[in-house]
Amino acid sequence: MKTKFILFLFISSLIFTSCQPPKSGDESSSTTKSAVSDPLPSWNEGAAKSSILDFVAATTTVGSPDFVSSADRIATFDNDGNLWSEQPYYFQLQFGLDRVKEMANQHPEWKTDPLFVAAIAGDVPTVLSFGEHGLLKLIMVSHSGMSSEEFDAEVMEWINTARHPKTNLLYKEMVYQPMLEVLDYLRANGFKTFIVSGGGIDFMRPWSQEVYGIPSEQVIGSSIKSKFELIDGKGTIIKLPELNFIDDKEGKPVGIHQHIGKRPIAAFGNSDGDLQMLQYSAGTEGKSLQVYIHHTDGDREWAYDRGSPIGGFDKGWDYATENGWTIVDMKNDWKKIYPKD
Repeated sequence: MKTKFILFLFISSLIFTSCQPPKSGDESSSTTKSAVSDPLPSWNEGAAKSSILDFVAATTTVGSPDFVSSADRIATFDNDGNLWSEQPYYFQLQFGLDRVKEMANQHPEWKTDPLFVAAIAGDVPTVLSFGEHGLLKLIMVSHSGMSSEEFDAEVMEWINTARHPKTNLLYKEMVYQPMLEVLDYLRANGFKTFIVSGGGIDFMRPWSQEVYGIPSEQVIGSSIKSKFELIDGKGTIIKLPELNFIDDKEGKPVGIHQHIGKRPIAAFGNSDGDLQMLQYSAGTEGKSLQVYIHHTDGDREWAYDRGSPIGGFDKGWDYATENGWTIVDMKNDWKKIYPKD
């Protein structure tokens, strides 16, 4: 089931300014770190918080046997379910459905197509019942043939206005405050932070700087093909109805290799789709950190793991437990979930 969602996500595009990056040089990052009394104030004291703090101290302190130069301090983060919520289904799916609704008046033929009738009505279970072919059909007609600038504008309009049906928060407000603190903390200590997501690269890039403090060039995601055209004398990138790359599961390490060219020494995820990224990070020489976010808070967020069609955590849970990776218990390890809590 998750593969179906991922296909929708990458084809369809198929909070909170961060700290400024430290001055160049490894010594400066150690000084910045020591000046912060508690860089993770939204985290309860415990093994999960300690594992992050200890890792940063070990890899950034000059003279430490685990010291890593700033050039090699690479940290990768999944997006859905790791940096922001992903229930009751991936947020980018809602973006895609909203786009279809907006275009409905231009396509009267959709009124007799059961797939589009369901999409316009927001009937997600019925939409998913059409399988991968149905999702491909939806996105091919609604997200190709436009320029990259036009798509960016559509995304920004949505991210600044669309609200979640359960929380009534803007989707961009449903980011995890504890994870924002981790991003800031790592950057303050000379780390370069990247998003590595199964979601659409073009969907995330327009707002990643504003929401996470991560510039667009440090976003890796799934994609559709594009082409260059000269339109009215202006060079333009046009989105095509063809698949390009799926940045999920085994695709994540490949995407990291292609975009970054270095193995991350820290990786954060929440589902089986992130397992290979964390395994890739664990293969680095020297000290590394692998962190899984376990959704255990049914009151403040959602509780799910094994067998979930969204963010299923089966193989990842077993592997993380067997290999001593950090598993964050959201209910017990986080004092708050969202910045507005």
